[in-house]
Amino acid sequence: MYTRKSKRIRSLRGLRTAGYGDTKGHRAAGQRGGMGNAGTDKHHRMRTMKLNPHYFGKHGFKRPESILKLPSTINVGEIDESLDRLVSRGLATKSGSAYTVDVARLGADKVLGSGRVTRKLNLTGVKAISPGAREKIQNKGGTVDLPAE
Repeated sequence: MYTRKSKRIRSLRGLRTAGYGDTKGHRAAGQRGGMGNAGTDKHHRMRTMKLNPHYFGKHGFKRPESILKLPSTINVGEIDESLDRLVSRGLATKSGSAYTVDVARLGADKVLGSGRVTRKLNLTGVKAISPGAREKIQNKGGTVDLPAE
């Protein structure tokens, strides 16, 4: 059997402030120096620096969106699915069983490997291609015309 340690407040009963200093102590946010993040740059600065060292100042650099040019991409599966439409619009040509597609005329900078390739594709005007896309095209006997690096 153990005896419980009596709570500190029991010994403070009968004392007007119960250990909270002034009569109005422990009543409002003033006792703790403000609500929320109040005083982070003044009386709570050391606590702020310890708990959140990157709170003050600017960090990093964000490039202006006007100079960012994200590459437009297209999947080999999309090319394969829309081959008949591309041939009818003159964006691709068919010779025998092979289709020749100019990717630059489609407005794509990079060819990605998502989707299935069911026909022989010869891609020209390719600026960049993922390894998966190249493998899928070459497995069907197609070619990829990349610029010399």
